[in-house]
Amino acid sequence: MTDELTYLRVERPEPGVAVLTLADPDRRNVMSDEMTASWARAIEALRADRDLRAVVVTGEGSAFCAGGDLSWLAAEPDASVDHLRDRMLPFYRAWLSIRTLEVPTLAAINGPAVGAGLCVALACDIRWMAATARVSAPFVKLGLHPGMASSWLFPDVVGEAAARDLLLTGRAVDAEEALRMGMVSRVVPADQLRAEAIAAAVGIAGTAPIATKLTKQGLAARHTDIEAALRWEAVAQPVTMATEDLLEGIAAAQERRTPRFAGR
Repeated sequence: MTDELTYLRVERPEPGVAVLTLADPDRRNVMSDEMTASWARAIEALRADRDLRAVVVTGEGSAFCAGGDLSWLAAEPDASVDHLRDRMLPFYRAWLSIRTLEVPTLAAINGPAVGAGLCVALACDIRWMAATARVSAPFVKLGLHPGMASSWLFPDVVGEAAARDLLLTGRAVDAEEALRMGMVSRVVPADQLRAEAIAAAVGIAGTAPIATKLTKQGLAARHTDIEAALRWEAVAQPVTMATEDLLEGIAAAQERRTPRFAGR
């Protein structure tokens, strides 16, 4: 699959683990048409991979992702709203397709993540950040309304107050502030980020696949109240109780060994 992709590299460093690297470092991994098409094809292939257990997303070079291509944004000043909407929706949906993966996804934010590029990280399940990185959503500073589902992703990840702060000011935040506001769950030295993210993905790949996928689904459901959560868990947990993986997990714990889950 890698040979067919432009400005995107797909690696399989360990069984069950895929690393997607945005690979246009000279342009700070801007979301060009070529990269967007490659991303959509890569996600489609990963979605069909029954052996996949975890995905890491990161950037090559000094940046994670510089966001949308500003040269394209300025290229059609006379275009109609309908024309622009018809172009933007497929772009948004292509990048947000990472949310359709059933397995956990981890964004390793190695450098600046800007605008739509930051939204891709927010669309992942877990976000880790290099200590030297900064992130921002400067849409309003460009005279642009936020896109890429920013108005949903930001409140969902950091809460209403921080979302309003970031989207209405367009200011950049460093790794420590991103950690304090809950945008990321871990800050890692820049030279260790990739290796630690892959190690975490290997750990996720070693968990019981059925239980992990159902846990991701349960978290994504955004239950309206505690009763709704209990009703979901009263179905999902018995499903896992009927698996061979549960018996293997219990046996491994009793025998003090690493479990060998088969996804059954």
